[in-house]
Amino acid sequence: MESQKERIKAYLLSGRSLTPLDALYQFGCFRLGARINDLKREGVPIKSDMIEIISEGKKKRVAKYSIEK
Repeated sequence: MESQKERIKAYLLSGRSLTPLDALYQFGCFRLGARINDLKREGVPIKSDMIEIISEGKKKRVAKYSIEK
């Protein structure tokens, strides 16, 4: 069975981006920041952008991760 980290890596390498909520739904990952940190330490060129979302009627800023081009 592939690890959560490896599944996240493959997802990002396919050209898609990922937010913490996406990671929870897609991979059952509650700690996306920790998995991203693990991948960065392995040399994966991940970039993060802060985006605004609306949750419970309020604006919130979350990280959106993708592979640097």
